[in-house]
Amino acid sequence: MALNDPNWGKRGNEGPPDLEELWRRLNRKLVSLFGGKGGGNAPQGPSARQMGGGFGLLVVMVLLVWLASGFYIVDEGQRGVVLRFGKFLETNLPGPRWHLPWPVESVEIVNVSEVRTVEVGYRNSVRTKVPNESLMLTDDENIIDLQFAVQYIRANPEEYLFLNRDADQAVMQVAESAIREVVGKNKMDFALNEGRAQVAAKAQELMQVILDRYQTGISISQVTMQNAQPPEQVQAAFDDVNKANQDRERQKNEGQAYANDVVPKARGTAARLIQEAEGYRQRVIANAEGEASRFRQIVAEYNKAPGVTRDRLYLDMMQQVLANSSKIVVDQKAGSNLLYLPLDKLMQLSGSGNAGEVGKPAVPEVPTPVPGAAEAAPRSRDAFRNRDREAR
Repeated sequence: MALNDPNWGKRGNEGPPDLEELWRRLNRKLVSLFGGKGGGNAPQGPSARQMGGGFGLLVVMVLLVWLASGFYIVDEGQRGVVLRFGKFLETNLPGPRWHLPWPVESVEIVNVSEVRTVEVGYRNSVRTKVPNESLMLTDDENIIDLQFAVQYIRANPEEYLFLNRDADQAVMQVAESAIREVVGKNKMDFALNEGRAQVAAKAQELMQVILDRYQTGISISQVTMQNAQPPEQVQAAFDDVNKANQDRERQKNEGQAYANDVVPKARGTAARLIQEAEGYRQRVIANAEGEASRFRQIVAEYNKAPGVTRDRLYLDMMQQVLANSSKIVVDQKAGSNLLYLPLDKLMQLSGSGNAGEVGKPAVPEVPTPVPGAAEAAPRSRDAFRNRDREAR
C-alpha cells in the first residue's frame, strides 16, 4: 500500500508500529531481566536493589577477567622481566607465571638462547658490499676489503633492556670499531693470509671487553671472517704479488729439501773419512811403536851376539824377499843329483787348467834319475838357462 493512500492506518494492524507500545515492551523485558513483575499496561522500572545486584555481578566478572589477564607462560630459553609501574621488579625463569595485570605490572619476554647475527661490511651476501664498513687501513698503510659476521646472545636480560637504548645497534658499532683497531695494528699480508684466525679471535675478545664495559648484557659467541681481500682496483697487482710469494716459498722449500738430502750425506762422508784417518793414525802409531820395540830388542840381542844376530837378520830378510818369488835357486857346487822342477809352470797349470778339480793337488811326474847324471851337469845347466829364457 502506498503512503499516499487515504485508507492508510485504517485497516487493523497494517499501519506503522506504535512507539509507545514498543517502549512498554522494552520496559517489561528489563523488569523481567532484573526479577520484577509487571502488571497492567503501565511500565515499571527496576528497583534500586535490583540495579545494585546486577552492577555488582558485572564488576565481579570484570575483576575476574582483569586478574586472569595477569597469567603468562615463559618458554624454555626465555626469561620474563616483570616491571611494576615501569620499574624493574624481578626476572622469572621458564614456566607458568602470574603478575598483577596492567597497568600495575607488565612483563617483557627476552629470549636468552637465540643466536643473533650482525653483518659488517656486507648485507645478506658477500657480493652485496658496504664500502663504508668493509674498507679498513692496515699498519703498513694499505687498504683491505674485509667482511665478517658477529654472532651473539642476550645473556643478561636486565642490562639488555634497561642500561642501553639499542643494544643490537651497539653490537654493530662495537664490532666495526674493534675490527678496525685490530686490523690497524697488523700488516696487510698478515691480515689477509696466515693471520685471519688470529685477527678474528682478537676482535672477538676486544668486542666482549667493550660490551661488558657498556653493560649491554650481550655475550659474543663467534666472529666469522667471510672475506678478506684488497680493493678491486688493485686486485690484479695483488694477485701477482701473491704468485711471486708462492714461487719464492716453493723455491725455498725445494732448496731446503735439497739441503736436507745433501748435507747428511756430506756429514756422513766426512765422519767416515775422519774415522778412517783416525784408524790409519792409530795403525801407523802402533806399527811404529812395534818396530821401535823390536829394534830395541834386536839391539839388545846384537850386543850379546853380533855374529849370530847378523846372520839371523840376513836369513829373515831373504825369507821375506824370496817368499813372493817363483824362482828356485839350486846349488850345483854341492854336486846334488836333484833335478830342476818347473814349479812356476806347475803352479800356473794348477791355477788355470785344473781349476774345476778343486782339492786335487797337482802331482808332477818326477823323472827317474839316470846313471851318469853327474857327467851331464853342464847339459843340465844349459837346459836350466833355456827354461829360464822361456819363462821370461
